[in-house]
Amino acid sequence: MHCTAFATADEYHLGNLSQDLASHGYVEVTSLPRDAANILVIGVENSAKEGDPGTIFFFREGAAVFWNVKDKTMKHVMKVLEKHEIQPYEIALVHWENEELNYIKIEGQSKLHRGEIKLNSELDLDDAILEKFAFSNALCLSVKLAIWEASLDKFIESIQSIPEALKAGKKLKLSHEEVMQKMGELFALRHRINLSSDFLITPDFYWDRENLEELYDKTCQFLSIGRRVKVMNEKLQHCMELTDLMRNHLNEKRALRLEWMIVILITIEVMFELGRVLF
Repeated sequence: MHCTAFATADEYHLGNLSQDLASHGYVEVTSLPRDAANILVIGVENSAKEGDPGTIFFFREGAAVFWNVKDKTMKHVMKVLEKHEIQPYEIALVHWENEELNYIKIEGQSKLHRGEIKLNSELDLDDAILEKFAFSNALCLSVKLAIWEASLDKFIESIQSIPEALKAGKKLKLSHEEVMQKMGELFALRHRINLSSDFLITPDFYWDRENLEELYDKTCQFLSIGRRVKVMNEKLQHCMELTDLMRNHLNEKRALRLEWMIVILITIEVMFELGRVLF
């Protein structure tokens, strides 16, 4: 069986999405604890393979995780989802940066082993949903991070010619406003990664659920979440230093231009005074 995750937008309107999916015959699973906030869980009647019911997890942060769902159903749900996305991503990028893991049912404790999820077949439906939630939570982080990694790579590509231009003493083609805009893009990306997401800390939900925390942490480790965040922050720091350099360079040019304007104005005034004295 397959578990597939996509990040499709910055955020979802979960309330409206729930109503829309219900109108198409999908049933919401309401057994999650209250502290599992900002998530919508939907059950699917006809699963892709026998042995486990199809389940979909929608995270408000803009990611969806499909468990044992048919491709046809997945495409239909993604189409419905489009109407409830805030700042959607490019479709090609969404499908390129997805995550997919195989999973099976076993006797004994659930775990992630060599890239395959093994779910305890003896769990009741509510506990099985909770364990799937823990795996899905980590997959959600991974696909969101993948989208931001792609955004940062695109940003780096847009400024990669600048160090060589500075080295060669060439004139920078960027204006002061464009440099400030690029700095804003970097700050926004840095804020998302370090302040408005769970990349740096384990969510509060797992503090008193050690078994779920272990599944979440193991999956994050397998997906290299911590290492990828560290690499991204190092790249962001380098980009910030470069944009600071660009801004300082432009500020110096502006200051020099102002100094010359002042010198010219003073020269003109002196000439006027000389002309008045002589004539």
